[in-house]
Amino acid sequence: MNQKPNAEPQIFEIDDIDRKIIQALNKNGRISYTDLAKDIGLSRVAVQARINALMENGVIERFTAVINPEKIGINVSAFFNVEVEPKHLHEVADKLAEDPFVTSLYHMSGPSKLHMHGLFKSNHEMEVFLKEKLYKMPGVTSVDCQVLITRYKSRMGMRL
Repeated sequence: MNQKPNAEPQIFEIDDIDRKIIQALNKNGRISYTDLAKDIGLSRVAVQARINALMENGVIERFTAVINPEKIGINVSAFFNVEVEPKHLHEVADKLAEDPFVTSLYHMSGPSKLHMHGLFKSNHEMEVFLKEKLYKMPGVTSVDCQVLITRYKSRMGMRL
């Protein structure tokens, strides 16, 4: 998904069978090709070939485990709006994208805003991140932080 600014995305056409495969994988990424083939109504080889094509064309970027942060001691989930001088925008975004605390990062409309989500073990860990990293970045002019209280819904994957 690391697409350069102004790069035109290549479109890969998916059909209803691809949509069914993707929906099934969103529900259970560990489903076997055999079980998926039974659910979809294709052969195991056909399902495997379609998944490989979806991966090769960048439709499926990767398979991953979804971790519940609280179960491993990560208790602070925060959203940040970071205003950056336009000439420093890409430099700041590149540095933040590499940071292990940052889970997602987007360039939003508005005056050179980056919208970011981060996960931290504690408020102290978040404070150190802010003071020692974010506030010191050249070009950062303002940071607005909102800490998550309750998660009602978190979606992995996308609706087709």
